[in-house]
Amino acid sequence: MPRSLPPPSWLRTFEAAARHTSFTRAAEELHVTQSAVSQQIRLLEDRLGQVLFHRLPQSLQLTDSGRAYLAVVHDAFERLTLGTEELFGYARGELVTIRATPGFGELWLVPRLGSFYREHPDLDIRVISTIWNPQFIESGVDLEIRYGIGEWTELEMQPLMQEYLLPVCAATVSARLEGVPARLADERLLHTDGFRNGWPEWLQRAGAARDVDGGRGSHFDTAGLPIKLAEQGLGVAMGRWSMIERHIDSGRLVAPFDLAMPVEETFYVAWPAGGQLRPEAALLRDWLLRVARGAEE
Repeated sequence: MPRSLPPPSWLRTFEAAARHTSFTRAAEELHVTQSAVSQQIRLLEDRLGQVLFHRLPQSLQLTDSGRAYLAVVHDAFERLTLGTEELFGYARGELVTIRATPGFGELWLVPRLGSFYREHPDLDIRVISTIWNPQFIESGVDLEIRYGIGEWTELEMQPLMQEYLLPVCAATVSARLEGVPARLADERLLHTDGFRNGWPEWLQRAGAARDVDGGRGSHFDTAGLPIKLAEQGLGVAMGRWSMIERHIDSGRLVAPFDLAMPVEETFYVAWPAGGQLRPEAALLRDWLLRVARGAEE
């Protein structure tokens, strides 16, 4: 029997890591954690029975097997893309495709789409929340929401908002805290991995770093899960204002402390540099910018 192929997600992760010769840069490109990249590469190596990377103290290098396999994987993705185009074409009409992280899609984008549909009733969108392919052209993505400091030279982009960090929790948990950050030592901290700033930085700013271990607690790779647990009174989540504003306005969550810490990272709407956005995509981009910046005023 022929050997079963590795999962496509492993192959895409391998291709990104091999191209960058860095698990960290691959993780940034694919919008996953560095540990997720490392784990998928290890699973792929176990499946193939071959070591694909030399893991050196300060660098990463492809083995001979890795270099050979990179050529095969890259060629396979290119052939799959071209074959799909030749057989089925790509007719989107007025459908606009936007890619976003699951947390942003659930907590920011979807609650606001009603106003977009009211303004543009004849324009439909496709939201991709699964990280699959970092290339816009291959995946047919018009726009992408990225989180960082805007260091993507291959893209044009606009920041959506100024971002702030602040703890959020259920009202019952807030009552126990009584506005004293040091009392977080007795609560479960809920982390979202993959962000540059989080609990340690906020605790330092709040003057509670000596009293509270900013690394302990439960960790999640998407922002929606800590928010849901915080709503249930199962911990205190480190929220980003863009994602928790509506939860606070509705009373589902409360901010137990006065400190909202501004951070350099924020969400950007991005599109390929040097390319001409379709009119429908430009409408969605302009709506995103107007709604996001209007929320700050």
